[in-house]
Amino acid sequence: MNQTRIGQADDRQGTAVSISSYAWIILFAVFIASVAAPLNQNKVPPLMPVLMQTLDITLSQAGLLMSVFSITGFVLALPTGFIIQRFGPKITGIIALVSLVIGAGLGALSGSMGLLLASRVIEGVGMGLIAVVAPAVIALWFPREKQGTPMGIWATWVPMGSILMLQLAPRLSASFGWPSVWWFGAVFALVALLLFAFLLRMPPVDPGLLAEAAPPAPSFGKALANRDIWLLAFTFFCFNLVFFPLATYYPTFLSEVRGYSLTEAASIASISTAVVLISAPFAGWLSDRIGSRKLVLTIPFILVAGLMFLPFRVVGWQIIAFFVVLGLIAGAVPTATFAAAPEVMQSPQLAGLGLAVIMLGQNLGMFVAPMMFGALVESSGWVTAGLWLIPFALLGFVAGRLVKMR
Repeated sequence: MNQTRIGQADDRQGTAVSISSYAWIILFAVFIASVAAPLNQNKVPPLMPVLMQTLDITLSQAGLLMSVFSITGFVLALPTGFIIQRFGPKITGIIALVSLVIGAGLGALSGSMGLLLASRVIEGVGMGLIAVVAPAVIALWFPREKQGTPMGIWATWVPMGSILMLQLAPRLSASFGWPSVWWFGAVFALVALLLFAFLLRMPPVDPGLLAEAAPPAPSFGKALANRDIWLLAFTFFCFNLVFFPLATYYPTFLSEVRGYSLTEAASIASISTAVVLISAPFAGWLSDRIGSRKLVLTIPFILVAGLMFLPFRVVGWQIIAFFVVLGLIAGAVPTATFAAAPEVMQSPQLAGLGLAVIMLGQNLGMFVAPMMFGALVESSGWVTAGLWLIPFALLGFVAGRLVKMR
């Protein structure tokens, strides 16, 4: 990807009075492409009891189907920053979506745990790549001081994919069998691929600017030595350690402990993700409005630390209330994280690399969380396992406070 073009496009937009109308079309394209990844990732939670019975596996083994999705994303996180720099966001995004199509199709055809795990790794390539491509493209098309709102809208990609799958998976599985859920994921990713390939382009650059001397190429070594981007990544790691276990296991808890049907359990668990569709854009707008990413990033960790006393104790209407409050809190952290990452890196040429570091933290958290929490539930029960999430929430707050950002 041409470094001069990126840096100058960003500088030009930074002084623009308004946002290009095509920027919102770009946001739509990268949003649909992004949703395809968590939609495929979250096929497992609403069907976990079915998969456990069909494949004859334990709860912690079923959790591995979620963790293994993140292994590839973790391994690819930093290389993705360089891949984007070398091939550009369009080619990288196409590779991501092709991986999702192939992985989901292979999973639909698998009849064993081993093959299903392999398909999840292939899908993980898509997740790892698109999670860096999308915010990097948004950073190119929107001025820095106005990135909070589009990043907030984009930050709903994970809850949107999750809620679609939580609602559709039990119904598709009941009518056509669990492989139909994988086929649906493959088709969705294919449609996203076509939209992305057709709509995505780089922002226009004044020919006069292109004639100017290119700025010095940034030092990737110095960029990776940036203390604040690693602290931000660690903060996001803690966020995923706290929230991802609930997304993975709560439908199973409601089904096996509270006695809800799979469809009811999935619908209830999707409440928080539905609320995030509102809270994430609002958090982005608020961070732009008050001029602070740090407050929007850190305060939710304190709030969620208190909430972790409740998830496996509440019953009836209290479960609904818990998930509404959780959704109000959960939308802020990803929004503030992705909006802050390009700013922390300081140079727009390094935005992709900074976002790759963020995804390193996210994928590590998503890898560790399901296995860790599944083992805690099996050894000490649901309530105690929930309490173990509190220290990670507090650790996330401390790390976030240490990040130097506005």
